[in-house]
Amino acid sequence: MNKTTHTIYIYSMALIVIVITIYLSYTGYSFYHLPIEERFYHPHYNWFKSSGLYGQGLGIIGTFLILFGVSIYIARKRYNFMVKYLNMKYLLEFHIFLCILGPVMVLFHTAFKFGGIVSVAFWSMAAVVLSGVVGRYIYIQIPRTIEGRELSLNEVKNMKTDLASVFNEKFNLDKSIIDMVISLTSGKENEKNKFTVSGLRKTLISNNVPRKECAMILKMVKKEKSLSGKIARLQTMQKMLKYWHVIHLPFALIMLVIVIIHIIVTVSFGYKWIF
Repeated sequence: MNKTTHTIYIYSMALIVIVITIYLSYTGYSFYHLPIEERFYHPHYNWFKSSGLYGQGLGIIGTFLILFGVSIYIARKRYNFMVKYLNMKYLLEFHIFLCILGPVMVLFHTAFKFGGIVSVAFWSMAAVVLSGVVGRYIYIQIPRTIEGRELSLNEVKNMKTDLASVFNEKFNLDKSIIDMVISLTSGKENEKNKFTVSGLRKTLISNNVPRKECAMILKMVKKEKSLSGKIARLQTMQKMLKYWHVIHLPFALIMLVIVIIHIIVTVSFGYKWIF
């Protein structure tokens, strides 16, 4: 899966979440916007209520999506389940997708009514989702192989290209431009001359560098600049990822325990949906 396909993959999942959220909001708006004490008189109260066919169905499907998303991710990460077919990089995106869509459905299952132990489960779920988004940001800051293995600092440094030599040999650029490129891709802030990519573009154009070569140079500089930034932040991000697990996992466990208790209590009271 190339970068373009990966981008489409991410945006497609985001679009699905947005469309489903809009659909659920539109479908149940006449019920959800009513004060709790007036909902009983809504013509479709037995349909939208948390124990109704629709409301309970959202809770069951949403919970299933969360559990499936968590289970398959852990199975692949910890136990190498289907290691030949499940790429960690893309599985993480799928895990996040399910663990956002699931909570959205659970939210509508509650009919926006929170209280008691259910409220603890909901806010734990919200904390898990928010920390998951933060975790994804930290995760993608750490360079990895195609299979998703985290690269060491030395491995990442070996990925850097000597752009000065490449540009000098391939494009025969002026020394001032080479110096600008080195400054941009060094990963260090230049206090006297804070060069930018847009500044480099203007310089290339003013030096009559062909448009095609200009695009190639800028693409290589952006890639190298991004890599330099990741190298500079690598150790910090690795530490942050460790601390993130300390926050993310407890909320996930609390949510899981309360959901199990909720399911047991629900079944005990005879709410079995369509089964």
